Amino acid sequence: MRIFKRVEEIILPHTSMGTSRKLQIIRYGNLSSTKKAYIQTGLHADEPPGFVVMHYLLKLLDEADREGKIKEQIVLVPTANPIGLSQWQNDQLQGRFEFSTGVNFNRSYPELTEEVAKKIGKKLQKNAEKNIQLIREAQLSCLNAMNPEDEGQFLKLKLMSLAVDADIVLDLHCDYEACLHIYMGTPLWPDASDLTAQLGVPVTLLAENSGGEPFDEACSKIWWELAAKFPDYSIPSACLSATVELRGINDVSHENGLNDARNIFLFLKRRGYIAGVAPKLPKLIREATPLTAVEHLKSEIPGVVIYRREIGETVKKGDVIAEIVNPLEQNPAKRITRIRSKYGGYLFTKNVDRYARPNRILAKIAGVKQIKGKGKHLLTA
Repeated sequence: MRIFKRVEEIILPHTSMGTSRKLQIIRYGNLSSTKKAYIQTGLHADEPPGFVVMHYLLKLLDEADREGKIKEQIVLVPTANPIGLSQWQNDQLQGRFEFSTGVNFNRSYPELTEEVAKKIGKKLQKNAEKNIQLIREAQLSCLNAMNPEDEGQFLKLKLMSLAVDADIVLDLHCDYEACLHIYMGTPLWPDASDLTAQLGVPVTLLAENSGGEPFDEACSKIWWELAAKFPDYSIPSACLSATVELRGINDVSHENGLNDARNIFLFLKRRGYIAGVAPKLPKLIREATPLTAVEHLKSEIPGVVIYRREIGETVKKGDVIAEIVNPLEQNPAKRITRIRSKYGGYLFTKNVDRYARPNRILAKIAGVKQIKGKGKHLLTA
C-alpha cells in the first residue's frame, strides 16, 4: 500500500550568526485533492497540551496512511513557533510574546480583505466553487508578494500561506486553568457544531471580529467580509477556522492527549477526510454563546487570590468567585476583598497563579447575553 506522508522542513531567516530555526510540515493524502485540513499547535510555545495531542494525532494518521484511508489533504505543523520555543528566561519558557518585538505570536496577522477585494472584484461569478478558488488564489498571491522584515513576520506569513487555502483550520492552544473551549467566527455556527460536540467542549465563543487579528480569524474572517462587500455573488464561509483551547497549561497527560487526538481524528473522518464510518456524534454539551457575553473578572487591588468557585461551575449574578487577601491592610475587616460576578454564567478559566494586581484578569465567565461597553479587543476586555 502506497504511503502518502511527506515531511518538509523550512529554515527560518537567521537572526544571529551561527544559529537557525526550522519549521516542520507534515502532509498526508493526495496533494491534488480539492479538500484540505490544516492543524497546528504551539503557536503560543509555552502552552504544552497541544504537543501531546499532536503526538497521538500523528500516530493515528500514520496508521490510517499505512492502510490507505486518508482521502483528502491533511497538513500538520507540530511546532508552529520555533522562535518561541527557544525563548527561555530564568528557567521558564516564554513563548507567548516575541522577545525582539514584544508582539503576541497569535496577533497581528495580515488583514487581506481589501487587497483581495481589489484582485477579485471583476472576476467573481455566480458559481460559489469558482469564487472560492479565486479568493484562495488571491490570498496566496497577496501573501507571496509581502516582504517580511524579520524572522517573526516570516513565520507568520508562512503559517498563513499554509492555512488560507484550507477548508478546516484548527489552531491548538490552552489557557491557564480552564475547561475545554473554542473560539470561532459567528457565521461558522451552527455548521461547525460537530467540532464542538465531538471534542466534548462545554464553551464555544463566537465573534465576527474579536480584535487583534489572531491566526484563526485571519484565515476565516475574510470570507464573511468579502460576502458583505459583494452581496450579489455567492461567497460562502469556506474556511472553518477555530482556536481550540485544550484546558489549562498544567493539563498535560497521555489520557487527555489521546482522547483529544481521537476526537479530532473522528471529526476529520466524519467530514470525509479519512475513510470509514465515524460513530454517532456526541450530544452538544452547551450551545455556543457570543464572545461579547464573556465577563472578565478583574482585580482592583493587589494581593493573593483565593478562588471560591471551580472551573465548570455555573454561577449566578452576585456570587463570590474569588477573594483577594492583603495582609498589609491595617483594618482587619478590609484585608479580604470579595470579587463577585456581575452577570453570571459558566466559569471556564482562572489564572494559574494566585496573585492579583489592579486590572488583572482573574477569571472568565461565559454568559448568554451581550455585555454593554465591550471594546474592540474582546479576548482581553
